[in-house]
Amino acid sequence: MFKSILAATALCLAVPVAAEVPPFPAHFQSRDITANGVTLHLRVGGKGPAVLLLHGYGETGDMWAPLAAALQDNHTVIVPDLRGMGLSSHPADGFDKMTQGRDMQAVLAALGIEHYDVVAHDIGNMVAFALATQQPGRIGRLVLIDAPVPGVGPWDEILKNPLLWHFRFGGPDMERLVAGRERIYLDRFWNEFSANPARFDEASRQHYAALYARPGAMHSGFAQFAAFDRDAADNRAWLAAGNKLTMPLLALGGEKSFGPMMATVMRAAATNVTEGVIPDSGHWIMEENPKATVARVVTFLDSGR
Repeated sequence: MFKSILAATALCLAVPVAAEVPPFPAHFQSRDITANGVTLHLRVGGKGPAVLLLHGYGETGDMWAPLAAALQDNHTVIVPDLRGMGLSSHPADGFDKMTQGRDMQAVLAALGIEHYDVVAHDIGNMVAFALATQQPGRIGRLVLIDAPVPGVGPWDEILKNPLLWHFRFGGPDMERLVAGRERIYLDRFWNEFSANPARFDEASRQHYAALYARPGAMHSGFAQFAAFDRDAADNRAWLAAGNKLTMPLLALGGEKSFGPMMATVMRAAATNVTEGVIPDSGHWIMEENPKATVARVVTFLDSGR
């Protein structure tokens, strides 16, 4: 049962460098905001109620371009690169998800946004969960896609899966092993966690590999995983105090990845969970079945208007 759960726990990244990936609509603006001790790269566009889109490992905010295009007519869309990833800066620390939740608070405050929805994938789920525990009254709807949250539900069982060896892979020697071989390392994620690896196309692979080869990027990526023990402790303490998320939460899993277990996991930490499965997809839902993913997310967000 946990094989599919674990298969979903790989993580994502995205942003245009050399190869072509789906572009954001032309009116979206790129900007950098210095907040909470880090400079975060954003794309912002659209009009209406705000929605924050959070990416994961192996991609950047670029992954969300098709969803941003679908949301722009009725939503103000904010798409950051997480700290240490994409075109955001690479601080020495702060990769625990509570700190990154405060990053998002600072970004939203700088934009003058008080109420918003959140859509997240992979490590973005973990940041979104932290943010939701910090500002539960400000989040209208929450979408978490195809990755567990440290300390929530069967987390200890998930950690036992050998597919997730990368959770403990890090440190100076590991960085030396990967230096100059970023594409080889990332291909492992894109291949093993896809239902059909060909759908994570060559242009996207080149694009993300170039971003992860930037100075400090792999170090920051390893630090995201190294913080999981701290993240689990933080989340367990929050749950032990009798807390649960109460906003409407859509838990989406790829059919060939987390599947319906995504909702099962999140019911351990939330009271209003809707289950969803993206058909014919593994972990990389925006590459493998963007049409179904966009339709499901937009319908859920708009049902709250």
